[in-house]
Amino acid sequence: MLDLTILANRVAAGQIKALSIKQPYPHHIFHDGKDVENRDWPTKGRGWFIVHAGVSKSEIDKDDDDQMALPRGGVVGMARIVDCVTKMDSGWFFGRYGFVLRDAFPIPLIPCRGQLGFFNLEPATCAAVADAIRSHAPVGQDQAEAGRR
Repeated sequence: MLDLTILANRVAAGQIKALSIKQPYPHHIFHDGKDVENRDWPTKGRGWFIVHAGVSKSEIDKDDDDQMALPRGGVVGMARIVDCVTKMDSGWFFGRYGFVLRDAFPIPLIPCRGQLGFFNLEPATCAAVADAIRSHAPVGQDQAEAGRR
């Protein structure tokens, strides 16, 4: 089982980078099984990243009220990159490179500015994200994890 306390501590220490993704794709990652993030550039990075929902509406169906209401302009969750591929048997894969995703989970919107590529968040934003991750942990999870060590 994932130890969210360790992940939250790494985020609080500024050890986890963020990646901005245009909505509705973050929503699809967390709620519809989107298992790959498509990019024109590869990454050698593996591990956790902070999912930032960009402010752009360019990928949103503007006639869809649900899509228009999706959170934008801040951190919306976490995911883990396990591979970078040029081919993948997934209905979500298109383009040159795909960052294969696992263990994604949403958190409530934490407003902040995004950037291109992987980027560092401000310390105050890292602290807020870490608090949201700790709140995401099921009650008793940390105690159960500690008992297994």
